[in-house]
Amino acid sequence: MAERLAASSLLPASSPSAPRPRVSASAAAASFPCCSTRAGGLRLRSRPSRLPQQKAVRSSGRAGRVVRCTAASDAAQLKSAREDIRELLKTTYSHPIMVRLGWHDSGTYDKNIEEWPQRGGADGSLRFDAELKHGANAGLINALKLIQPIKDKYPGITYADLFQLASATAIEEAGGPKIPMKYGRVDITEAEQCPPEGRLPDAGPRIPSEHLREVFYRMGLDDKDIVALSGAHTLGRSRPDRSGWGKPETKYTKDGPGEPGGQSWTVEWLKFDNSYFKLLTMLQDIKEKRDQDLLVLPTDAALFEDSSFKVYAEKYAEDQEAFFKDYAEAHAKLSDLGAKFDPPEGFSLDEDKDAEPAIEEKAADPAPAPAAAAPAEEKEAEPTPVLATVGAAAASPADDNNGAAPQPEPFVAAKYSYGKKELSDTMKQKIRAEYEAVGGSPDKPLQSNYFLNIMLLIGGLAFLTSLLGS
Repeated sequence: MAERLAASSLLPASSPSAPRPRVSASAAAASFPCCSTRAGGLRLRSRPSRLPQQKAVRSSGRAGRVVRCTAASDAAQLKSAREDIRELLKTTYSHPIMVRLGWHDSGTYDKNIEEWPQRGGADGSLRFDAELKHGANAGLINALKLIQPIKDKYPGITYADLFQLASATAIEEAGGPKIPMKYGRVDITEAEQCPPEGRLPDAGPRIPSEHLREVFYRMGLDDKDIVALSGAHTLGRSRPDRSGWGKPETKYTKDGPGEPGGQSWTVEWLKFDNSYFKLLTMLQDIKEKRDQDLLVLPTDAALFEDSSFKVYAEKYAEDQEAFFKDYAEAHAKLSDLGAKFDPPEGFSLDEDKDAEPAIEEKAADPAPAPAAAAPAEEKEAEPTPVLATVGAAAASPADDNNGAAPQPEPFVAAKYSYGKKELSDTMKQKIRAEYEAVGGSPDKPLQSNYFLNIMLLIGGLAFLTSLLGS
């Protein structure tokens, strides 16, 4: 909904003397997390991924049969790139601009155009200067500066996948929901394939609700998607010198993190939650008393002014879990728009994780059967049965010590003194330990009642104490 700053100025433009492109207010992206800064100087390589998009080989044994041997992106490299992105986010606080990078690459999609790549969408086109120069993309050059080293490190992934991976990872690392992403997007190969300017939303249109529907309906999204995606304004800031919106700085942004300044939509503008909707709810009746350091754009206000939008906005203000669920679905849907997948069904990076708990449970099932450790009575002098017992207890599903060694059972006299003719095994072990401590043998029968002797001893001591006291 307006330009948003995350870490747009973490890296300076490579040509400080280059003139700053003029960005009008109408060029600001309305429903996308945005961030603008000068775009002069840096030229990224506009060549396609080094990994072939479509590679075919003849199968051995059947002449003439052609099979596909590789996907658009390598899954292992994508997983490694995701870890690098997580580390990048920790040091640069670039969550908002990474979200915007993915959104602006896919948000050019037009459902009325069937041909790829003319239809736009998530195809890596945003790496080309032709599209970077679009007014709504001002500042995204800085996101590319940050992420290009990761692309160089992992040449087996496409820009289209990398942009969407960075966007989804930024949401998750900021505390948002897990996005059900799939990968395998094919890159366009030349700047001439970039979509025309003007497909992204504005921040201050004449009739905000109509404009939002015009833009997002063209992508095949609906009112619920519009409101849920607007909730990403919980992240980031806007700068007036770059988007025409916001203040130079506020009490929430003057100290960063990242480059200080700008105006945020929320107080904690690097935390993904439903505070954006909560704040808008409070502003409905007390607009003149609202926190002037927080940004509210015409497209933000429209969420509570339009009756259809308002239903979802109020729901998300009250129920963060519902917001997270709908947002994750909408984000995943947006990230797939217009993409050409190879393989056609795409692939997930987390499919294998679902099977891990079952594997662990199977491995743990045999653990409760350390029968060999049970006959400890025949090996009193050997310490190994004790170790076996501890190991078995730690592996047992019934253990509630979180892997710690089991504690000795507390002695309860009633447990051993309720008419049994034979002492329990636990009591026998206690008696053996006491006899062995004084050189006795546990195999010799007791000469008298053990408990009676103890009581007589205690009574005798008490009697002597009373005599001495008198």
